[in-house]
Amino acid sequence: MTLAEVGGAQTYVMLLVPGLVEEFDVTVAAWGPGPLRAAVEAAGARYVPLEHVRRPVSLVQDTLGLIELVRLCRRERPDIVHANSSKAGVLGRVAAWIARVPVRIFTVHGWAFAQYHGAASTLYLLLDRAVRPLTSVFICVSERTRAAGIAAGTCTARSTRVIANAVDVRAVPPAPLAGEPPRVVSVGRLKEPKDFVGLVEALARVRTPFRAAIVGDGPDRSAVEAAVRRCSLGDRIELLGERADVAVQLGRSDVFVLPSRSEGMPMSVLEAMAAGLPVVASAVGGVPELIGDAGVLAPAGDVEALAAALDRVLGDRELRRALGAAARRRVTERFDVSAFHAAHLAVYRDALARA
Repeated sequence: MTLAEVGGAQTYVMLLVPGLVEEFDVTVAAWGPGPLRAAVEAAGARYVPLEHVRRPVSLVQDTLGLIELVRLCRRERPDIVHANSSKAGVLGRVAAWIARVPVRIFTVHGWAFAQYHGAASTLYLLLDRAVRPLTSVFICVSERTRAAGIAAGTCTARSTRVIANAVDVRAVPPAPLAGEPPRVVSVGRLKEPKDFVGLVEALARVRTPFRAAIVGDGPDRSAVEAAVRRCSLGDRIELLGERADVAVQLGRSDVFVLPSRSEGMPMSVLEAMAAGLPVVASAVGGVPELIGDAGVLAPAGDVEALAAALDRVLGDRELRRALGAAARRRVTERFDVSAFHAAHLAVYRDALARA
């Protein structure tokens, strides 16, 4: 994994490791500070900090990162390498192939070529196509992600499995949905493909009284702050930065919103649904598969449609409660963590048997 910081792929790994440790000897490698190390070690697995595998693209740094991962594989001699995130997915699969690791798995949380634009998109597309033959199994978090990869030639139908993200519903208390005025919350990294500037502009068009909080940080923070000032919403929107108490923030809220131009299957939406929050989100990636009838969707980048969806939910308390109850019921029935663990163990066993 590229980073140990808070994020969807990191949450996925933190959720997955406890389901693996009884059957496998698990080592997790990542770069940077964050809660991942503590969660991995608490689950009984080993954590290895990486020095060179970092997010920004750099020929020198990425070459050093590849060498670092090859050495790690040769030292640990794993039977399976399971890579997460775009850059680590490329470097990890190449390193595992060089080190002759029998099984090389890549979880696609969202194709990088769909998240970026221009040269960066083309580069990731070519890289993912190049390392496709080195991959034993692709795990896609949604059917739409799988279909996009097959169409782009970055994975094959035969080697790809769909395992939706999951959440431990029992660990998330339901929100009371009693705010007056109702509180809107959004959680995510302030960076593309998330569209928090668009969210601020949509909130400026909402007619129903509300309070709002944006949880997260990132390179687009100054642009979001500027949008808050431009829309004169400084007294209604809080920018809380990165927080360790996301569950508390969800519990204090009445509506969850996720504006995005590209997604796989966002963990933040799963966690909000587990808290019984109605969801308003962009209809991208696996979000429609995830939400079903437990929320309201808007086209990506359509500020007016997002504002209308928020107005509809904020203005109807009974609708909020009905959607919130449907959301918690849906994640309990379809996105349970025990099924998530069982599906991954089945993939591991089958891949080892084939190898």
